[in-house]
Amino acid sequence: MSPELVARLAQYFGAEPSRPAILARRALGHPGPRDPALALELRERLAAELRPDGSMQGASLPTIWRVHELLDLGEPTDGRPIRAAIRWLGALQGRSGAFGEGCDKQRHARRACEHFLVGFFSPAPPEQRITPVTLPNGKVFRAEPAARFALSALALRALLRAGESRRPPVRRHLESLARFAEQWSDWGSALAPDAIVAGMHALAEAGPPWSDATRRLLTVVAERQGDDGGWSEVDLFPMLDMLLAVGSPEALAVVRRSVPALVARQRSDRTFGATARQERALIGLRAGLAAGQGP
Repeated sequence: MSPELVARLAQYFGAEPSRPAILARRALGHPGPRDPALALELRERLAAELRPDGSMQGASLPTIWRVHELLDLGEPTDGRPIRAAIRWLGALQGRSGAFGEGCDKQRHARRACEHFLVGFFSPAPPEQRITPVTLPNGKVFRAEPAARFALSALALRALLRAGESRRPPVRRHLESLARFAEQWSDWGSALAPDAIVAGMHALAEAGPPWSDATRRLLTVVAERQGDDGGWSEVDLFPMLDMLLAVGSPEALAVVRRSVPALVARQRSDRTFGATARQERALIGLRAGLAAGQGP
């Protein structure tokens, strides 16, 4: 653990009435006396913003993230808001505009086409540009293929968290992802590194045997970690979020080596910048706490 890093982040969240702050206090082992009631209030407010069809204004990313937010706050997986949002997201699987759609000689050779990748979510029709897009963790994707891949991985994580792992379309997505991951050891050749991290996070969320692919790639991740604890070609915070999801001793060893990079990035206001301020602070806090585990 980095005591100073953790202490500064604990001060930052304080008694803040937000989802990340509730999760931060929970991680610190010091939930606020009003946190249960506050979580319920936030759940009800967030659920009320869903349309009758289960979406957030008919947009993919806000709907995907709303599922994550509600689950974080304790919304039951069999409750109406989650079930409605999951139905809406499920309808995006296999629609035109998903990553891997189409085929040419080069993509087929890399197994990055529709003959190998099935079950992916389409965030928008192919003619609609979705980039640049900023994920809730602050990562900005500017290339269409990488953005569509990352959004599908985030949606897959939402369905997995909601208990949908046995659904055939979800299993097909996982199977495709695990096969595609066999090429990721050649970092960045088959897919942008930040998108690889998103895919690894989804496989980690799925657990065994799917997470085996992510565990095999930890060596590559460790080899590419810089002397300062960060990665030159990857956003630090999604990387740490993925490693925390893996949670293995090997992953946590990489997290521990990242602490200097976190400390160097922390600003005088205790955050890591203006982008996704609370989300990145929460990841930083969890990483700082996890860094104290193990030898």
